[in-house]
Amino acid sequence: MKSISERQKIILEFIQDFIEVNDYPPTIRDIQAGCNISSTSVVSYNLDKLKETGYLDRNSEVSRGLKLTKNNSDFSVPLLGTIAAGSPFPLPDNDTWSDVNGQEIIEIPHSMINSPDGVYALKVKGESMIDAFISDGDLVIMEQTSNVRNGQMAAVRIISDDSTTLKHVYSDGEYTKLEPANKQMKAMTFESNNIQILSKVIGVWRYLG
Repeated sequence: MKSISERQKIILEFIQDFIEVNDYPPTIRDIQAGCNISSTSVVSYNLDKLKETGYLDRNSEVSRGLKLTKNNSDFSVPLLGTIAAGSPFPLPDNDTWSDVNGQEIIEIPHSMINSPDGVYALKVKGESMIDAFISDGDLVIMEQTSNVRNGQMAAVRIISDDSTTLKHVYSDGEYTKLEPANKQMKAMTFESNNIQILSKVIGVWRYLG
């Protein structure tokens, strides 16, 4: 399926949540108010785009004529383990990062990711990313990659002690700084050849209860 805009993801999530609570779809005015959108015409435009890209069916002649498509079902991604958001956490054997057999499965809304390929979840341990609204016990949704932009949050392997940590990454070529999002903690700096990028954060999943 085609990718959608951030606003369309918000609208789609609102529709999903609304239906789950009320057992019927929202009106355009419900979406306008719930998503803080300036006008119903903007809502209507984005609903048409979601229909074009296959995320929902829409009958514009009916007040609540919205229906989520079967293609909009949740994705299943593996929970591969725990990653420290404090001091580095020992890395499992390398093969286990891509081995999903027997792993716990997390259901991720279709609106959050476009494809489950290369995507997995890790449970956060520690408080070093609390200023980025990631707390101990949260799940971070990761996309496998070997490169990130400066400032992006990533799961990083420190090669010399075979450990991992979740930090903002800054590289100037020779050295790479791993910076926490917690004013009470200090950044760590390593030679860049001692750092391996494993994946980048693409979302946070928190259970409320």
